Amino acid sequence: MENKVALVTGAARGIGLATTHLFIEQGWQVAMIDRDSAELRKSCRDIANAKAFEYDVSIPEQVDLMIDEVLTEFGQIDAVVNNAGVADFLPIGETDFSAWRRIMETNLDGVFLVSQAAIPALKQTKGAIVNIGSISGLRASTLRVAYGTSKAAVIHLTKQQAIELGDFGVRSNCVCPGPVKTKLAMAVHSPEIISAYLDAMPLGRYGNEREIAEVIAFLCSDKASYVTGQVIAADGGFETAGVGLPALRKAAEE
Repeated sequence: MENKVALVTGAARGIGLATTHLFIEQGWQVAMIDRDSAELRKSCRDIANAKAFEYDVSIPEQVDLMIDEVLTEFGQIDAVVNNAGVADFLPIGETDFSAWRRIMETNLDGVFLVSQAAIPALKQTKGAIVNIGSISGLRASTLRVAYGTSKAAVIHLTKQQAIELGDFGVRSNCVCPGPVKTKLAMAVHSPEIISAYLDAMPLGRYGNEREIAEVIAFLCSDKASYVTGQVIAADGGFETAGVGLPALRKAAEE
C-alpha cells in the first residue's frame, strides 16, 4: 500500500478523520479535504503522510482545482472517499427550499462532482470510490426529508458509477453508517433517542468512527477487488431489524 493515495472529503473530523488515520496506518498517503480550514489544519497537524486541502466540494470550480492540486502533490489517486456531508433535521412542512438545496449541494452534488472530476485519475490506477450514505437513505425517518433523500440518491449514484466505470476497472461502493457515537450525535441525541436506538439495534449499542473506517478502508483495498456496486449498512443490524423488535425481545425474555 506504500504508494497508494486516498482522497478523503470531510476529513477534518468524525468518520473522515478516523478513515484518514486508518489509511495512514495501512501505508497510504492521504489528501484530506474539508472547507473548515481551522479544524482541518488542527486535525492534519500531527499526521504524517497526509496533506490538507481546503476546498468546498459543492462548488464545481473548486472541485476541479482540488483534483489538480492533489495530483500535483501526490501524482495519482487510488481511492476517493466521499464523506463530506451536512444535516438539517426539520419536519417536511418546515423544510424550505434553501435548506433542501444546502443539504443536496454537499451531500449529493458534492459526491457527483468529486467522483466525476477524479474519474481520469481513477482510471489510471484502476481505483475505488466509496460513497458515504446513511441508514437514513435506506429507511425513512422523521425529520430527514432532505437528508434521507440525499443519501438515498447517493446510494443510487453509487450503483450508476459501478455500472459505468466497471469497464475501466474502477469500483464503486457505498457505506451506510447507522447510529455512530460522534460528537455531533451525542450533542443532539437525547437520552430518549439513544434508548430508542438501542432498543431497535440487535447489537444494542452505537458504533464508533473507527468501525465505520474499517469498512471504508476494506472497500478501498485490493482485498475488495471483486466488490463493486454494493451498499453496506454498518449499523449494528438496525436496517435489518423489523418493526416490533423490542417487543419480541421482551417476549423472548419472558
